[in-house]
Amino acid sequence: MSSIDWDNPRLKVRGLRKHFDQRVVLGGVDLEIYGGQIVALIGSSGSGKSTLLRCLNLIETISDGQIWLEGKDISLAGIDQDLVRREIGLVFQSFNLFAHLSIRENITLALRTVQGKNAGEADEIAMHWLGRIGLADKAESYPDKLSGGQQQRTAIVRAVALNPKVLLLDEVTSALDPELVGEVLELIRDLKASGTTIIMATHELSFAREVADWVVFLENGVIAEEGEAAEFFANPKNPRTKEFLTRLGR
Repeated sequence: MSSIDWDNPRLKVRGLRKHFDQRVVLGGVDLEIYGGQIVALIGSSGSGKSTLLRCLNLIETISDGQIWLEGKDISLAGIDQDLVRREIGLVFQSFNLFAHLSIRENITLALRTVQGKNAGEADEIAMHWLGRIGLADKAESYPDKLSGGQQQRTAIVRAVALNPKVLLLDEVTSALDPELVGEVLELIRDLKASGTTIIMATHELSFAREVADWVVFLENGVIAEEGEAAEFFANPKNPRTKEFLTRLGR
């Protein structure tokens, strides 16, 4: 089982703000994520969860604030964003697999082009991960031949295969039929056991309670409440948190 490294935050955020013209989406977020930690971001649609993840990955340009990855300020002007994205992986709810590539090729593409691994090395890594998620027999299949759950697991494995320091998951179960959600959640549970550092935006509160170490409740672009998962769900302090959890049936 994994243990959390509490010595130094792997990812540190201070005063993170993001606005689109006059619309404020993130109004000043402070956050610390530690190695091996699983953090669940919860909140209503429009609360800023997805925007926060996209800012951490530098897909969105932040309006103000700072982000440090293992002590390095990655929010500085002129930072190589591609290098940052090698260290902070982001998986979307829409899979984003390349339709013209096989499942194996989807995984090996970045291993070869980004990390410079030769074809043999990349294939070995891909098959290792496909074996772990029970899809080794689908290696040469194309995405349209897989179920939604299989496609999402492949998309997550494609990111994990690059061995990022932090993995961001943006509502990765929300586009799936209920019977397929369990397949993806099982993979996330396995990644937790192996020590992967994950920040996941999710509506699956029961899963967040089970697998997350820390829960962050976002409302109107700010953190309304955060805390250790068991305590957060058992004894929420903020009235808005209580209302949100009650509405979703915690």
